[in-house]
Amino acid sequence: MANNRTITSANAILMLGVVGLYDTPRRIQGFSADDLSNTDALTTAETSFGIDGRLSAGWVFNAVVQNIMLQADSESIDFFENWTQAERQRRETYIAFGSLLIKATSKRYTMTRGFKTASSVMPSLRRTIQPRQFSITWQDVTAGPA
Repeated sequence: MANNRTITSANAILMLGVVGLYDTPRRIQGFSADDLSNTDALTTAETSFGIDGRLSAGWVFNAVVQNIMLQADSESIDFFENWTQAERQRRETYIAFGSLLIKATSKRYTMTRGFKTASSVMPSLRRTIQPRQFSITWQDVTAGPA
């Protein structure tokens, strides 16, 4: 069977929703030129050496941190700023959900129970206005076919 997968990021589709704020998921667009999204490495085991030098390990739960980078002129920045403002006014977090479709690899990642844990308050102004980063910490990310 031929491998028809590619490494194209340009046609990926990120959809995010926020329960009670954006109940219908919104397409996030206007990504940074060099970085659409990334996740921190996930630690899935905790290890410990016994007194006799034998290594033991156990599986552990850990959250998945997703970083999303948007160009300074992206209209999707409004989505994140409105989310931040709503939490500030409410003094309470909202729970997010989403999916990332990567057409090039025929994969869909489904994200559940997320919280916006970091966001740039305003862009850096250099020669041009710089991209902004927003981070969501997910309880679970599941891979499946597109």
